[in-house]
Amino acid sequence: MEKFTTLKGLVAPLDRANVDTDLIIPKQFLKSIFKSGYGPNLFDELRYLDEGQPGMDNSKRPLNKDFVLNQPRYQGAQVLLARRNFGCGSSREHAPWALMDQGFRALIAPSYADIFFNNSFKNGLLPIILSEEQVEQLFRETQATEGYQLAIDLEKQTVTTPSGQSFAFEIDAFRKHCLLNGLDDIGLTLQDADAIRAYEAKRAAEAPWVFNAIAKRT
Repeated sequence: MEKFTTLKGLVAPLDRANVDTDLIIPKQFLKSIFKSGYGPNLFDELRYLDEGQPGMDNSKRPLNKDFVLNQPRYQGAQVLLARRNFGCGSSREHAPWALMDQGFRALIAPSYADIFFNNSFKNGLLPIILSEEQVEQLFRETQATEGYQLAIDLEKQTVTTPSGQSFAFEIDAFRKHCLLNGLDDIGLTLQDADAIRAYEAKRAAEAPWVFNAIAKRT
């Protein structure tokens, strides 16, 4: 998992509350177990004027020019600004996968659905919670200023606007440690690889019949 330390990125405003995971990445695109390839179908229902299906050439599909991610000024955005209860609905890890595949590294909203919130951290996507008033201010400034960027410092737990105003955000210490060091669940486990190998060697010596039986089956 890629480390997250600091980010200065263009902001895209999704001015919509209660965005569910099926809107983020529709169910018909969930057939793959790989983490990449979902970006072109992120917010598919809002992004295109036709109904999307797996295998379609998205470059030939009619775009909804009013949708924020289709507007030239927001191309290359790395920070998604959203409203309350972002990521509600069904539990699908594909939702943060799609956001990251599109290029987003951080989200800012007043609240998130719990499962989506947890899945984001596990995949290196930083979901920041700010107050309704702070988020409203960021929406106003983003929409009023083309090229609007925010600076995010995870170590300091701050979001800083172009004018220098900073907003502090809270984050669980363990989740912060994992993001700063690029550790997903597999990475955390591999930190104890030597201890795991030593334990398995000890168990193989203590109960060789068990490991012999396993070897015969594999």
